[in-house]
Amino acid sequence: MHVGSAGLRLDREPASANGVDVLAGRGLDLRAHRSRILDRELLEGTDLTLAMAREHLREAVLSLPDTWSRAFTLKELVRRGEMIGPRAPGESIDAWLARAHSGRNRIDLLGSSPDDDVDDPIGLSRSAYANTANELSDLVDRLVDLLWPAAAEESA
Repeated sequence: MHVGSAGLRLDREPASANGVDVLAGRGLDLRAHRSRILDRELLEGTDLTLAMAREHLREAVLSLPDTWSRAFTLKELVRRGEMIGPRAPGESIDAWLARAHSGRNRIDLLGSSPDDDVDDPIGLSRSAYANTANELSDLVDRLVDLLWPAAAEESA
């Protein structure tokens, strides 16, 4: 599995001091991280694209329209996943994503929405970064539980 990160505005910039500090408290070292700009090449061949906000998702889908069925904001995928239920035994992740994608409309990419967007703490206080880290951690945990429900049950 390969996980990557990209944004829309900064290229080759280090992570912010507050971001480094907050994630260091969670055992993650971001000191070597450098930002990169989202582009078509990064998206090609991806199995799943997760965005923090609709604006990022719009850019991904505009850059590579074929990603639409497997590109979501993190909040959107968790919300839709909780509506359709966890991945069934024997169901592939692709099939589960197809179920989560069912009924989506590209018009929903317009604008911003607190239902879909995680607030970007860039330039804000350490506590804003901590709040975003907490929100992302919760969303990722919920997504993992949806995608690998048997493992979630074993750890409960």
